[in-house]
Amino acid sequence: MQDIIVVGASAGGVEALQTVVAGFAADLKAAVFVVLHIGNGLHGRSHLPEILMRAGPLPVSHPETAEEFCQGHIYIAPPDCHMTLGLGHLHVFRGPKENRSRPAINPLFRSAAEVYGSRVTGVILTGMLDDGVAGLAEIKRRGGIAIVQDPATALFPSMPAHALQQIDADYIVTVPEVAELVSKLATVERVATEREEPMEKTLLHLTCPECRGPLWEKRQGRIVEYRCRVGHAYSALSLAREHEETVERTLWSAAVAIEEAVEIAEQLTPELGDGAEEDILKKRAQLKSIQKMLENTEPKG
Repeated sequence: MQDIIVVGASAGGVEALQTVVAGFAADLKAAVFVVLHIGNGLHGRSHLPEILMRAGPLPVSHPETAEEFCQGHIYIAPPDCHMTLGLGHLHVFRGPKENRSRPAINPLFRSAAEVYGSRVTGVILTGMLDDGVAGLAEIKRRGGIAIVQDPATALFPSMPAHALQQIDADYIVTVPEVAELVSKLATVERVATEREEPMEKTLLHLTCPECRGPLWEKRQGRIVEYRCRVGHAYSALSLAREHEETVERTLWSAAVAIEEAVEIAEQLTPELGDGAEEDILKKRAQLKSIQKMLENTEPKG
């Protein structure tokens, strides 16, 4: 019986979730838990519970930590907080970001798989990059069911496409089909077994782009993740993207510093004496080089 439903979405997710919850019956025999990426750094209360409550018959809320959950209710991860499952209750906390996000999908999916095993149905909807893929793989490993939106129907196909590349999904569906499918699965008895996959962990010479701590590579089946001592976690795709943005931020800082150095040198030329003009020219050349690199930086989607 699949009475624990976990759903992950990112870009385009509000519209997709509205369609999903509109298809639920008021007597759904399952609890539903949702993580939607809503932008890093957003604090306070989002309006997603109210939006989804208007779309369907089920109550929707941001949970409090240690809150007990019940069937026939939809729980949304609050802004800037991870949401994980315990035995009969939820945890809400501001832990390290995973895949550059908080809330992130993987912590919810992993915790659900660890506590509820084969009772879990995981759903990946529209979104960018690949958060949720490792968590969905863990659900499959523990005997649960994996449902992925058909990328051809997704507003942003990256997240479901990466899930299908790395996971043998049980169902590939359109968004309007999700509610009926998970509702049916919630009432069907099934026999499932866990799959053993050894974990390989290797310390790398790379550093975490968030905190500069050492990174460990974790391999399990087809899933590869990178995690630092603090707890920041990345897929290969999100690690590469975060490093790109770190380099860009560093270049902008260097450009500002050199511009200031040129201004100071120009104002103090009489006091600095011989060599000041040559130093200014060198700094201007450095600045041009950095500006050229910034011009060639690809825009982030």
